[in-house]
Amino acid sequence: MVQSLWEHSKAQQAQNTREELVYRSNLIGADRRVCNWGGGNTSSKTTIKDFRGKDVEVMYVKGSGSDLATMKAGNFTGLRMEDIRPLFERESMTDEEMVAYLGHCMVDAKDPRPSIETLLHAFLPFPHVDHTHPDAIISLCCAHNGKEIAQEIFGDRFVWVPYVRPGFTLSKMIAEGVLANPKAELVLMEKHGLVTWGDTSEACYAQTIRIISEAEAYIEARIDDGKLFGGRKFAPLPQDVRRRIAGEIMPAVRGAVSDSKKMILTFDDQDDVLDFVCGSDSPKLSQVGAACPDHLVHTKVVPLFIDWTPDADDAQGLKEKLVAGIAAYKEQYQAYFERNRHEGDVMFEAAPRVILIPGLGMINTGKSWAMSQVSGALYHRAIAVMRGATALGEFVSLSENESYNVEYWPLELYKLTLAPAEAEFSRQVAFITGGAGGIGSAAARRLVAEGAHVVLADLNLEGAQKVAEELNAAYGDYRAIAVKMDVTDESAVQQAYHETSLTYGGVDIIVNNAGLATSSPLDETSLKEWNLNMNVLGTGYFLVAREAFKLMKVQGIGGSMVFIGSKNSIYAGKNVTAYSSAKALEAHLARCIAAEGGEYGIRVNTILPDAILQGSAIWNSNWRNERAAAYGIEPDQLEEHYRKRTTLLVNIYPQDIAEGIAFFASSKSSKTTGCMLTIDGGVPAAFTR
Repeated sequence: MVQSLWEHSKAQQAQNTREELVYRSNLIGADRRVCNWGGGNTSSKTTIKDFRGKDVEVMYVKGSGSDLATMKAGNFTGLRMEDIRPLFERESMTDEEMVAYLGHCMVDAKDPRPSIETLLHAFLPFPHVDHTHPDAIISLCCAHNGKEIAQEIFGDRFVWVPYVRPGFTLSKMIAEGVLANPKAELVLMEKHGLVTWGDTSEACYAQTIRIISEAEAYIEARIDDGKLFGGRKFAPLPQDVRRRIAGEIMPAVRGAVSDSKKMILTFDDQDDVLDFVCGSDSPKLSQVGAACPDHLVHTKVVPLFIDWTPDADDAQGLKEKLVAGIAAYKEQYQAYFERNRHEGDVMFEAAPRVILIPGLGMINTGKSWAMSQVSGALYHRAIAVMRGATALGEFVSLSENESYNVEYWPLELYKLTLAPAEAEFSRQVAFITGGAGGIGSAAARRLVAEGAHVVLADLNLEGAQKVAEELNAAYGDYRAIAVKMDVTDESAVQQAYHETSLTYGGVDIIVNNAGLATSSPLDETSLKEWNLNMNVLGTGYFLVAREAFKLMKVQGIGGSMVFIGSKNSIYAGKNVTAYSSAKALEAHLARCIAAEGGEYGIRVNTILPDAILQGSAIWNSNWRNERAAAYGIEPDQLEEHYRKRTTLLVNIYPQDIAEGIAFFASSKSSKTTGCMLTIDGGVPAAFTR
């Protein structure tokens, strides 16, 4: 049940009406049972001094494209009420006219464009107004008998408004309905949501919570768990089985949904999802339509529901059903678009955003991990609405054309334009071995800065986690994850890719970077030392590349592998036989994989760096002392020694190698494979011949 989160001590910290509105809005958004991600809007009316020092009545309202849970003062727009009130006398107003008019009413031109539903707040004669999408209220508003049920719950305290797309007409209908009912305490918007108000910000919030609680209590008293979603048809598979199968199927799903634009996937098997996907009526219920207009841009009209009998041993059969189901879904979406399109409409990716699998759970797709999570979060709300609506009666939704007109509504699409532009590595997943080290962490920072999601694989899990935490703090949750992996352990490598697939859906870029180095004269090189170099630098690179190759073939959308070799890959140095031989193996292994990968769009290239001392675990080990001894100098003179031996007289840093990695992984080298790039400052003895 929803609870009031209001704390007087925190509310009193607000310095003005706008700050108090921020506090109230954040509380509303903090509970997604009260308001969807990105949905709903709030407002407060007050008096301020304008630039002339004159008292002006202003309404602060949520700006377009923001989320109530995280809004700050700058996300609200101030509008002059004396300019807006005359609009109530108009008979009609187009969306374009409304947007243009409200632009002239803004107190500060730097404020964001005001909410689509600004006039709803302006036309209601109350100081504070909330418009929310509570699960319980939408359950009521999406039940075929919702208005009758509302009378049982609220008596004559509510105004029922039939479905009309937000804008001038709906705003005026709501205001007229409230003015016509002196007892009105709330407005129920058919198939849409709730409007409440109050004389103070606290009273407005309290009213919102109280009304939701009344509806919740009524619905919960009528829930029969045994009959939920028509009763359970299947039992969920055990959790470990669900995760195993999900990791196996997600690369195939990712490939199937990424034919237009690459997608990042997430997997969800929370209890409410499992209840729904295992229900007897769920296949039919899921196809009725969206539970709220605000869902449509992120979930599409309906999800893809897979007709599969849960079977722990049938991952391959499920994979085939998914690929076929996604293909059919895209054809159906194309037809839906053609039936309803307006001139100038440009179709979104036709692939599903929500995929439901009996016994297993839900897969969501999006341009990033965060947006994939949004699709999932909204479908959790849809499940909650269907749970409530079917307890009251029959779940109903918008018509196909109404749904299309919201999904492709210019005012709704405007919100999408406020998101940061996509970058070179947006929608891509990079898997970096040695991710805690100097080159690995620099590569991660470089790729994430241009949109990538990264997996930092390293024996040093704590170091990899530290890098991941740094990246997530700067760029957002789950832009990076850390996994512990020994590149010489076949099962550990396979498990790391499984974790990658489960987290993001697959992989696009491999940075084969894990390393070590030893130095001994040939006659003092032990078999143990030889095998150590071969195992890590040879077998390790082979295992990482082989498993990536398998995964990329399943995805069918190409990929890029970047091997971090060495000057020693082609330079016959003294006292480094084991290391140099293994590095030469790496370079040729990369070329061999490039020869096989071409037909699958898999490119493989190698970077040959030299003397990367900064941030290197190798150079901070005994290797530094060994190399200094080989040159007859002190260890602290090594960096200068390496600089002087280059033709360019420069030192090489991890960031320099990261630039090479970014180049090979990018579209700039889309026609390059089997290549070796030297980033060593120019060591003539290592020039390729």
